Amino acid sequence: MAIPNENGKYTYADYRTWNDGERVELIDGEIFNMSPAPSRRHQEVLRELSTAFSVFLRERECEVFFAPFDVRLFVDNKNDDDINNVVQPDLSIVCDQEKLDDKGCNGSPDMIIEILSPSSVKLDRWKKYHLYEKAGIKEYWLVDPVNESVEIHLLVGDQYKFQGVFTKDDTISVNIITGLKVVLNQIFV
Repeated sequence: MAIPNENGKYTYADYRTWNDGERVELIDGEIFNMSPAPSRRHQEVLRELSTAFSVFLRERECEVFFAPFDVRLFVDNKNDDDINNVVQPDLSIVCDQEKLDDKGCNGSPDMIIEILSPSSVKLDRWKKYHLYEKAGIKEYWLVDPVNESVEIHLLVGDQYKFQGVFTKDDTISVNIITGLKVVLNQIFV
């Protein structure tokens, strides 16, 4: 079944029937198209971040997953017909293995990283920021491949607290993973 063209509210059950090859996300039941494909620079930064996290997390409790990887939010005992938030973050770090199933992540990852694209800036900085905050994502990074910077937000109570903007000359300690440091001049190569 093709992705509907009309505006409406959809669920994860609907989402699973769409098979036309386009990547979309659902936020509060609304369809957000993820086309066009990310730029080469976006993919280079994604590759380096994924490598840094994967190497450190090997044989540890947490795992890293990169898009396309379905993350279903606000799933508490809901069936597919009741889930209306499905996102595909660039990177998802999941430390609770019980949240993982063959479809992806069933619940909130511990950390999400979104790499900004011109077409995704508003969605990532506004809609997803508030969605992830509400869903209890502990750490949220916004990575800007053009300006070679990383903006970090940590969940304190039920609200994100801005931690700062870090650039190519910085090394970032990942707050939710003890001992993991990301050297940004190795990410923005």
